Amino acid sequence: MAERMIGKQAPRFEMDAVLPNREFGKVSLEENMKHEKWTVLFFYPMDFTFVCPTEITALSDRYEEFEDLDAEVIGASTDTIHTHLAWIKTSREDNGLGDVKYPLAADTNHVVSREYGVIIEEEGVALRGLFIINPEGELMYQTVNHNNIGRSVDETLRVLQALQTGGLCPVNWKPGQETLEV
Repeated sequence: MAERMIGKQAPRFEMDAVLPNREFGKVSLEENMKHEKWTVLFFYPMDFTFVCPTEITALSDRYEEFEDLDAEVIGASTDTIHTHLAWIKTSREDNGLGDVKYPLAADTNHVVSREYGVIIEEEGVALRGLFIINPEGELMYQTVNHNNIGRSVDETLRVLQALQTGGLCPVNWKPGQETLEV
């Protein structure tokens, strides 16, 4: 039986990554927490696929909105940093990513995707899992999609903003609307 993760401390991670400047580096939850940032960690199955670039580029195109909300975005798959870099160096017109404004991490040993419950063991790839972690390291939101279905940047931003209100947000709540009184 799966164990509940929401409301608990998120599994800590440190992964090799391709940074927005196309250099190799590291990303970690601890670093984001140290800087009092929210973390939007999302997993995708593989580089050089069809649905993945639509999500990765859509998040990159709207990265400033996440920055304005004190959130760091980290994409991760089980591919290597070298494959990530090759995909970034491939133009969008050729099913590549072009420049990406946030890091793409390499979970080549599957440790992080396993800890977050998104690894498909028999295939060695991750499901489309998205996790929002507050600056204290508490996992506040998770969603996992079948790999055929892309996620919504609008919904991710809406949920992040709802979580940041600290209030009770009713169905279809949108930024600027009132929260519920207790």
